[in-house]
This record gives sequence, structure tokens and C-alpha cells, in this order.
Amino acid sequence: MGAVLSILLVTFPFFALVLCGYVAARRAWLPQAAIPGLNTFVLYFALPCMLYRFGSSTPIAQLLDGSLIVVYLLCALLMIAFTVAVTLGRGQRGSKRLRSGLGWNDAAFGALVAAFPNTGFMGVPLLVALLGQAAAGPTIVTITIDMLLTSSLCIALSRLDSSSEPGLGLSGSASAARSALKGVMSNPLPWAIALGTLASAAGFVLPAPVMGSVSLLADAASPVALFTIGAVLACSQMNSGLRTPVGRYLPVVLIKLVLHPLLVGAVGLGAIALGLPLERFALTVVVLVAALPSASNVAMLAERFGADNGRIARIILLSTSLAFFSFPAAVALLA
Repeated sequence: MGAVLSILLVTFPFFALVLCGYVAARRAWLPQAAIPGLNTFVLYFALPCMLYRFGSSTPIAQLLDGSLIVVYLLCALLMIAFTVAVTLGRGQRGSKRLRSGLGWNDAAFGALVAAFPNTGFMGVPLLVALLGQAAAGPTIVTITIDMLLTSSLCIALSRLDSSSEPGLGLSGSASAARSALKGVMSNPLPWAIALGTLASAAGFVLPAPVMGSVSLLADAASPVALFTIGAVLACSQMNSGLRTPVGRYLPVVLIKLVLHPLLVGAVGLGAIALGLPLERFALTVVVLVAALPSASNVAMLAERFGADNGRIARIILLSTSLAFFSFPAAVALLA
């Protein structure tokens, strides 16, 4: 019991800041027009500085851990395949597929929200606070995979039913994949990780005044990002005019919070048993990454690509709420 309480003492402030952002947006203390500005600050200034600082101070071997990359990537692909398989269904008469009747667009974004943890905004500072600086390397590896591959694949899948005419779905999928990769290239987070990795490999250290500025922005990343998560969730919920049946979002929440960490743990232990040089500590970190709630930026992606944003927002909101209890329990079991 004492161990759980000590973990809650660390995790509570993180979730409390999310709640503060949610309440501020719901009560209109924070205007909705201000939320994009917060997102811009976090995405283009604070988080890149935080990721650069962690990357540049992490041994290069941790950032290029091939075994960890294989395990986490395989699990991401399995999560996407499973979630699509159990949610995809066009609602034809007599269909034995999932009764939700979801098309590729909604099924793909449901898979993305199930496989993509909120690692950047929440996971990096939270896991470093719980496990120490050594947790940064494996966590950054998972961010890179999810931004470069998981999101691109799901966006490509979401375009498979973009047209009722034969062949155009696949064409739309290829176009969406190119669009997703273009979006990745304009995202500052992968570049911050890449620059941090190069700095670590070369032993490069920024001049003290520059590093001081980077550190100030990095220190602001965690509180502002957490507050912004809550505001984005509240905004998505308020702007969704459709009522979403519980059966369309609760299963995905359970897939995210229960199946994802169990899958990563099982695949990781299997990899170790097969002789892959995967460190137990790194496996613990990525299992806890998988136990995080869904990434909040998926709601914005879903809105951009015309998916059911209300459903996605509810998955993110409920997974974040339940993770207040489930994540400390996972830490108590593993750490």
C-alpha cells in the first residue's frame, strides 16, 4: 500500500494538471481561441527542447536499440491489425463482423488511438520522474516509431474507403500515406529527436547561454503540455455534436489500457527468451509507455481527416481518466 501511495504522489500532479486544463476550457476560463496557441508553444518550442535535452544527454546505444525497436514496432502493428479487425464493419445485413458498422476511416483512427500512447505530452516527463533519466532513451524510441510509422500507417488505412469507386480507395490510401509522411517531416519533434541523437553521438554540447534557453523551454514543456491535453479534450468534447454509443468507444479504451501493455510485455519477454539483447529495464519502460492513455493529438488528426472526432475524443478522455488509477497500478506491478 505504501508503494502505491508513493507512486500516486508522483503521478497525481500530472493528472491534476490535465484536469485543470479540462476545467478551464469547460468553464470558459480559457477561451477556445487560445488553445491553438498553447498547442503551438508546446509543439514548436517546449517539447522539441525537452526532447533535444533528453536525447543529447542519453547514450547513443539506448536511442538506437534495435531489439527495442523491433519489439515495439511489432506490437504497434499487431495493435493496429487487431483493433481494425474488431471494429471494422460496414453494417451490411448478415455481416458477422463487429456490430459497430465502422468504415475504414473510423476503424483506422480507432486503431491509432489504441496504439498511440500520449508519450510526448505526458509519458516522457512522467516516466523520467518515476524511473529516472535512464527512462528517457526507450521512451524517445517509442515516440519516433509512433510518429513516423504508426500514425502514417493508420492515416493510410483511413483512406481505403475514401471513395465508392473501385481502385480510388487504394489511390487515396497512398496519397494519405504521402501526406502523413509530409506532415511528419514538418513536425519539429522528430527533428528534435534526430538532433539530440546526433549531439549524443558526437558528444556535442551547446554553448551555455543557448543551453540555458533550451532548458527554460524544456522545463515549461511538462506543465503546459499537460494543461493543454485537458483543454484539448474539453474542446473536442464540447464541439462534438453527436452522441456516441458506449459500445463504440469503451472497447477501444480497454484495448489501449489493458491489451496494449500486456501485449508489449508478452512480446518483450518472448524476445528475451529467444535471445534478443533487450534489457529488462528498457522493456519495463516501454510496457509503462503502452499503459499510458491515448495520445490527445489523435483527436485533431481525426477531425482533419473527417473521422468521428466525438468517438475519438471520448476514447482519449476516458482512457486518460481511467489511467489515473490503472497507470499507478502498472507502475506498482513493474517498477
